[in-house]
Amino acid sequence: MLRQDSARIDPPNPEEPSNHSQPPVNGPGGIDIQRELNRIEDMIFDSPHIPFTRRTLVDEEMLLAQLDLVRENLPDTFAVAQKIVRQREGILLQAEEYAQELVEAAEQRADQLLDELGIVQQAELEAYQIRQKVQQECEALQQQTLSEIERLRRQAQQEIEQVRLLALAECEDIQNGADEYADAVLRSIEQQLGDMLRVIRNGRQQLLGDPPQGNIPETDANGGSGLR
Repeated sequence: MLRQDSARIDPPNPEEPSNHSQPPVNGPGGIDIQRELNRIEDMIFDSPHIPFTRRTLVDEEMLLAQLDLVRENLPDTFAVAQKIVRQREGILLQAEEYAQELVEAAEQRADQLLDELGIVQQAELEAYQIRQKVQQECEALQQQTLSEIERLRRQAQQEIEQVRLLALAECEDIQNGADEYADAVLRSIEQQLGDMLRVIRNGRQQLLGDPPQGNIPETDANGGSGLR
């Protein structure tokens, strides 16, 4: 026997949206099994109760007729339910196959991305090696240029020193030549002055009537003059 406060399952309202994916299952005559079960429940709830007991007086004929109606439509209902279950299993199988295809496609895409990533990493590695090689070549060229500049600087300093020494030697030669030339000029002037002095003395002696005494100045070995 059912209790009065038991949960009752009402048939779905066609005007209200249903949250279930399955439509109500009807028999061959369009009978709603859920509605008929609710009628059985109403028959039990609406039947008189025996006071001070948990028993209910139910119309046996009406209950049996309602149960026969439900029983007659149960096979078709089960067949529809099994069909729905098979359809659901097919949908689930298709969903699993589709999910598997998505997984395989994702794995292939991941492998492709890994390959592309490997190519990118290889390209980055080659670019880094090329950059390092160019940097090393630039540093070597810079060092070679600095060495060449230092060599040219030293060579220029050596050439400047040689030119300076050559100029000093030429200046010294010019100074020596100038000294020799000045000495020769002074010696010539000294000789001329000595000759002039001898002429002057001879002229004075003639004016004074003194015989010449032969004291004529001569040039010494060092270019000087003296009287004898």
